[in-house]
Amino acid sequence: MSRIIAGVAGGQPLKSVPGDATRPTTDRVKEALFSRLESWDLLAGARVLDLFAGSGALGIESASRGARQVVLVEKAPKAASVCQQNAALVNKVLKTSTVSVQRGSVDSVLDSYVNAATGLPNRTFDLVLLDPPYPLTEDELATTLQKISKVLAEDATVMVERSSRSPEPSWPNELVNFSDKKYGETHLWFAEPVEV
Repeated sequence: MSRIIAGVAGGQPLKSVPGDATRPTTDRVKEALFSRLESWDLLAGARVLDLFAGSGALGIESASRGARQVVLVEKAPKAASVCQQNAALVNKVLKTSTVSVQRGSVDSVLDSYVNAATGLPNRTFDLVLLDPPYPLTEDELATTLQKISKVLAEDATVMVERSSRSPEPSWPNELVNFSDKKYGETHLWFAEPVEV
């Protein structure tokens, strides 16, 4: 059973998505990821976007550790329902409505955050957590990363979780990889906007 590891809602159990269509991040990797994000001071007051959210565990961990706004994006109906339940749980503990859920494809939700006429973002995020399904191709991931680059705040960070057998993501020109770490079968990649 997955749980919130630390923060205000630490120890709270999270519902899991039934079946094997989603691949939850292990507690070990989650602990290492969030220790790193906290050491970089990326969570307190952050606006977080959790894409391909699954159960919403990464975004919800962010909320428990001080993020001020978290959006979970999930397309699959069962997973989106679990996201709603887990968001309701953490919002109740936090006594806020910090976590919200948007059901839909990641690319269509990202497109909705950009003004079609001006190309400027309607919303920006400080931290984007991206744990795409393994079948997502490298080209599809590159397209998604390009869309993410349009909704980032100035000092934002993007984290991509992939299989350790996957190549490094193809970063768009607007993003630069600044760190990565391998944990067994999982590889985490970190990028930030290129300074203009």
